[in-house]
Amino acid sequence: MVRRQLPQENQIVSVRALDKNHIEVTFEHSGYHFDFEDIRIEGPAEIRHVSNEGTIVSLETTDLSYREHYSVSVKNYGRRPIDLSVFFDKLSAKQKLGFFVENGHTQFRLFAPRAEAVTLILFQTHNSVQGVEYKMQASANGVWGTSLEGVYWGKYYGYKVSGPQAPFEKFEPEEVIADPYSVAVVSKNSYRHESKSIILDTKQYDWEGDAFVNRAWEDLIIYEMHVRDMTVHSSAGIKNKGTYRGLVERGGLGGINHVLDLGVNAVELLPCQDFGNMEIPYGVEIEGVKNTWNPYERNHWGYMTTYFFAPESYYASDGTSTLDEYVGVHGQQVNEFKDMVKAFHKEGIAVIMDVVYNHVSQYDLNPFKLVDAQYFFELDASLKLTDSATGCGNQLRTSRPMTRRMIVDSIKYWMKEYHVDGFRFDLAAVLDWETVDEITREARKINPQVILIAEPWSLNSYAPAKFSDHGWASWNDVFRNGIKGQNPHDGLGFIFGEYWNDNTRETIKRFIGGSSRDSGGQFVSAAHSVNYLESHDDYTLGDFIRIGSKEVDPTAKITDLVGHVKLSENQLRLNKLAALLLMTSQGPTMIHAGQAFARSKVIARTNVPDESIGLMDNNSYNKDNETNWLNFEQIKLNHALYKYYRGLISLRRSHPSLRRTKPADIQFLNNTVKYSIGYLLPRSPTRADDRDIIVLVNANQTETAKFVLPRGRWRKVANQRRVSTTPFGMSIKSSVRVPARSGIILLSTH
Repeated sequence: MVRRQLPQENQIVSVRALDKNHIEVTFEHSGYHFDFEDIRIEGPAEIRHVSNEGTIVSLETTDLSYREHYSVSVKNYGRRPIDLSVFFDKLSAKQKLGFFVENGHTQFRLFAPRAEAVTLILFQTHNSVQGVEYKMQASANGVWGTSLEGVYWGKYYGYKVSGPQAPFEKFEPEEVIADPYSVAVVSKNSYRHESKSIILDTKQYDWEGDAFVNRAWEDLIIYEMHVRDMTVHSSAGIKNKGTYRGLVERGGLGGINHVLDLGVNAVELLPCQDFGNMEIPYGVEIEGVKNTWNPYERNHWGYMTTYFFAPESYYASDGTSTLDEYVGVHGQQVNEFKDMVKAFHKEGIAVIMDVVYNHVSQYDLNPFKLVDAQYFFELDASLKLTDSATGCGNQLRTSRPMTRRMIVDSIKYWMKEYHVDGFRFDLAAVLDWETVDEITREARKINPQVILIAEPWSLNSYAPAKFSDHGWASWNDVFRNGIKGQNPHDGLGFIFGEYWNDNTRETIKRFIGGSSRDSGGQFVSAAHSVNYLESHDDYTLGDFIRIGSKEVDPTAKITDLVGHVKLSENQLRLNKLAALLLMTSQGPTMIHAGQAFARSKVIARTNVPDESIGLMDNNSYNKDNETNWLNFEQIKLNHALYKYYRGLISLRRSHPSLRRTKPADIQFLNNTVKYSIGYLLPRSPTRADDRDIIVLVNANQTETAKFVLPRGRWRKVANQRRVSTTPFGMSIKSSVRVPARSGIILLSTH
C-alpha cells in the first residue's frame, strides 16, 4: 500500500498520538516500503486508515485511551511505543491533595491518572511492616481518595499503586510509597530512601509575630551555605551538630554566629526539601546500573529531591547517617526548620531556599516515578526517562498541568508554612515559561517582595535575559568569569591581569554597573544580576586563585593543610582585589561559605577508596566529611582577608551608592594603565549624610596605576590592607597612585 525505495538504515524515529483517533509515525527517511498488513498497533486499538507524506505516516484508529499502553510496529522497520502526551498535557485536577482533616474525618487524596488501583495503608509506628489497608476511589480526573472517620495525629501512612505494565514502565504495586504531598516523612537510611508520610498537625506552631524579611534585591548580601557543613566541624563549637537547631545555636563560631559576625543580610540554604541522600552501593550492580562514579555513596549537597513539601529529615535532631536507621521519626524537622527561620528573621536575615524542580532523586522510591512516570517526566522516543537537560538521570516535565501545580503548590507552601523569603531555582532553564510566570504570580500574592533567583541554564539552554524579562534575578556567571576567569588552568580573568575570552575594559565596566541592558548586559535591571565569584559548584575562589597564581599544583597532593590554606602575600592580594570588585558592583551580591577566609576544599582522608585524597576538590557534592565541613579555625590563618570581607560588607551596607547607583550615573575615570579601572559612585540623593565614593582598582601584575581624581578632597575608607566605614589617612586631592594588584576606595570629605 505504501511503497518507497527502502534505505537499509531507515528506522521509526517516533510515534505520537495527535488525538484519540489519530497517530503520527515519523521515519528517519522518506524512503519506506510496506503493506497495510505490515503495520499494526499493539494494544487495545485498531488501524482504520493509513496515509503518508514525506517522512510522516498517519494512522486513523479506533479510540485510544491514556490509561493504556500502545506500540506501533512496522515489519522491517522496528517498533516504538506511542507517546500519549496529547492526553496528559490536558489532564489536570483542582482537588486538594495530600492528607487533611475536615469535619472529624481524615481525607487522603493522590493524583494517579493511569492507576488501576490505589490502596492507602495506615501504620501505627514508623517501622511497622504491616498496616491497615483501605481501598481508594478514583474520580474522573485521576484523583484517588478516601475518607477515614477520626483524626490520626502522629500516625504514618503510604500508598500502593498498580497500573498498566509495559517494558518501558512498570508500576510497583507491592511497594509502599509515601505521599508526594507529604508534609513530613520518616525515612530509612539506604539508597531506596524508604519513607512513610507522617500525619502531622503543623498548624499549632507559635511564630511569635514573625514576618517576611523584605529587602530590595539590590541590597541583598547573600551567604550560600549547607546546613550540616556550617555546624558539624569541631571548630564550629556547636552542640546540635549538623542540624537546623545547630544552625541557629548561639555561643560558638559556626552557624548563625558566623553569619552575624560577617554581617550578611540573607542566607541561601542548599537544598532542604527532603532528598535521597544515599546512592547505590559503590561497585555493585543494582537493576542494571553499577555505581562507578561515587565511592562515598552519598548525595551530600541535596540536589536529589524526593518530597517537595517536607523538610529534610537528616537535619532533624535525630539525624544520623547510620545505614538502615530512621530519621525524622516524629516529624520534629518541621518545627525545627521553623525555629531556624524564626531565629534568622529575628536578626533581620532573609532565608532563601535552593530548590530543585528540574529532576528528582534517581535511585530511591520516588513517588512521582511510581505514581505515573509517563505523566510527570520528559521521555525519549522509547518512552524512557531522559536527562538531556539535567544530566541527573531524569527530567521533570514542568509543562504538565499537575507537575506545574505541584511546583507552584510547593512554593506557596514553603512561604505560608515556613515563612521562607525567597528561592534559588536549580537548573531553572528546565522550567517552562508558563510555570515561571505562575510561580511569580502566586508567590507575589503571598509576598510581593519574594526573592526569585534562577540558575539560568541547563545542559542545553542558557537564558538569563529571558528570566529577567519574566521578572527573575539570575546568577551572573558572566560576571564571575570576567572577574576571576572561567577556569584556573587556561581561562584567567581580570583580577589576574588578563581578559578572559572576549572581555575588555568595557565589559568590566558593564559588570560593575550591574550588567544591565542599557550597557549591553543581559538584565532589564541591575537588581536582576546576582554577582558572585564562588558557589558550591567548582573550585572555591581561594583554590581558584591558588591554582591560577601558579603557586599550587592541582595535581600534587597536599600534606601540609595549614601551610596550604594560609595565603601567600600574592594570593591574599588577589583575594582582596576580587572581594573589592564584588562588593562595589551594582546588583545583589552572593558569597559562598568560607569564601571570606579563602577556604580550601582538600579531599579529606576517610575509609572511602578515593584515589584523589589530598587533592583540591572542584565537585564535592558527595562528601559529608571535612572536605566540605567548615573549619572555623582557618579564619585565624587568613584573618586579614576575613577582616577585609567584613569591612567591605559593612561599607556596602552603609552606603546605598555601592548597590543602588544607576549604571548611567556611574562615572568612569580616565586611566591608561592596562587592567586598571576607576569609577565614581555619586552620593545617594535621599541621604543628607551620604558622600560620593570613588573605587580604584589596579589588576596589573607589576605596574602602579595613577588616577586623576575629580575636584574635591577625598579620604580612604579602603586600601590593600584595611577597610573601614570611618575614613582614615591624609586628605587626598588631584591624583592617587594604586599599587599593582590592589584597590582603594575613597570617600568625599564634603
